[in-house]
Amino acid sequence: MQTKKILNTIINDDCIKVMNEMEENSVDLIFADPPYNLQLGDALTRPDNSSVNGVYEEWDNFESLEAYDEYTRQWMTAARRVLKDDGAIWVIGSYHNIFRVGYILQNLGFWILNDVVWNKTNPMPNFKGTRFTNAHETLIWACKNPNSKYTFNYEAMKALNEDTQMRSDWQIPLCTGKERLKDNNGDKLHPTQKPEGLLYRVIMASTKVGDVVLDPFFGTGTTGAVAKKLGRHYIGIEKDASYVAGAEARLDAVEPVKNQICLEYSSKKRQPRIPFGNVVERGLLTPGDILYDAGRKHCAVIRSDGTVKSEVMEGSIHQVGAAAQNAPACNGWVYWHFENENKELVCIDELRQQVRLEIYGE
Repeated sequence: MQTKKILNTIINDDCIKVMNEMEENSVDLIFADPPYNLQLGDALTRPDNSSVNGVYEEWDNFESLEAYDEYTRQWMTAARRVLKDDGAIWVIGSYHNIFRVGYILQNLGFWILNDVVWNKTNPMPNFKGTRFTNAHETLIWACKNPNSKYTFNYEAMKALNEDTQMRSDWQIPLCTGKERLKDNNGDKLHPTQKPEGLLYRVIMASTKVGDVVLDPFFGTGTTGAVAKKLGRHYIGIEKDASYVAGAEARLDAVEPVKNQICLEYSSKKRQPRIPFGNVVERGLLTPGDILYDAGRKHCAVIRSDGTVKSEVMEGSIHQVGAAAQNAPACNGWVYWHFENENKELVCIDELRQQVRLEIYGE
């Protein structure tokens, strides 16, 4: 089954069967929200004896933990087959299944990059008062092997978080209100519909515009809706025809971004590393020259091997800079300065840029 022929479609069938028929190494990202095997037992009720809409659907029931493990192994093996070597997979679960999922994931050769905790800002209370309120779920982010060149849009995620490095605990509310799909009776169409905010982070973090995102447990189509909004392709697989109908109507209503410029995001190109010794060997600075911090409080002499020596210690520009400030680390390129012919201090990073331009033309 050629991937390009099923892009932006929902396949109403068993995900293991479909993935085994799909083209190998053909998708960039897989987001999987598999059955949790919740084992709820008796019906849940509130203190006023009203019913709680739990997950009692047939697709979440397994005869035993061994049966669940085997099912997990089968769909993950099929998923691994269609995932590109530099692709990635996200799997979400709760305490009922995520530990078993992670164990099987590793046994199949996947390399775990992060576990992310989705903290639900509006969790369902523990009505019986017999346990802590279960207020989070766990996502495992993994690549196909330790050498995978997976996508991570670090700068975009940092910008999304008001220029602060994004952490692995995400505060996002449950799916409610207009976002929640309803059936003809006004009840929830799907008991575990995920919020678009959650998928927004997943897709923004680990794909590029035009990438193919596969969701083997498509449900009501949250993955497809977000992928379409962000200029990615999606492939959905879902066994339940009622979910498929709801997802199709939902996706038809999604308007993709027309202006491609709006899909661009922050990304810093990793520049080639330049050792300080390159500056010395090119004669831009010479052994015996003095480096100063911006306030001329500290100084260090340059040595012939590209190291520097201060009154405190000797070592790289970074090590000596850190020691001068009594700090755990230092970027010596921006800390140290040299005197030009006018006795003005100039940051040595200007010399690094000069060398980089000479060597790499950038």
